[in-house]
Amino acid sequence: MPAAPNIPAKERLIVALDFPNVEEARALTTKLGDTVIFYKIGLELVYAGGLALVDELKAQGKKIFLDAKLLDIGHTVEKATASISRLNVDLLTIHGTDLKTMQAAVRGKAGSPLKIMAVTVMTNLDEADLKQQGIEGKTPGQLVLLRAELAQQAGCDGVISSGHEAAKIRAQSGEDFYIITPGIRMASDDAGDQSRVMTPQKAIASGASHLVVGRPITQSDDPVQAAMDIIEQIRQAL
Repeated sequence: MPAAPNIPAKERLIVALDFPNVEEARALTTKLGDTVIFYKIGLELVYAGGLALVDELKAQGKKIFLDAKLLDIGHTVEKATASISRLNVDLLTIHGTDLKTMQAAVRGKAGSPLKIMAVTVMTNLDEADLKQQGIEGKTPGQLVLLRAELAQQAGCDGVISSGHEAAKIRAQSGEDFYIITPGIRMASDDAGDQSRVMTPQKAIASGASHLVVGRPITQSDDPVQAAMDIIEQIRQAL
């Protein structure tokens, strides 16, 4: 079952504002209006002035997922997380490769409502990619479960994971642990640069608490209808 059953279906959809400038991102949020209430601001937009959009969207009652993917020595991660906690964002990603990094982020957010999400294994990676990194003898799924367990030990609020691992993480971590799933595609969509994709309905039914969706909405001829279709799939899965 999905986590936190009190979360409305609409709030489980996080639209990725993967744009090269604030103007394009703002135009999409204006077009989507009340249909979408949760947005992801990632590295592309952050380095194009995207943090300025945070206050605008928060003033409209939106939720913000800052996909910063922090990874550094513990002191730097702790201080960076503390700074980010003052930006009034709701979720922050860090790389979930080791306890030191994750524990530092948890210390950094102390006293704030910011939730820390650990990235387990990027959804564009397969077993051959892991071997290139020197990780032998583990499939992406096995590594995801190991890192999800470490994230929970460190005090993180959830993980970023492919929908293919969601059910096992949910069984391992309980219903209050967030599982945020990127790599979401409708059945008719092209997978693009993603290796492990899943439909919205199946991902939620498998245990994901939230879905991050970019191109199926942002590149749609009718992004409002595309978002509504995904929200309806989420409702059906719930």
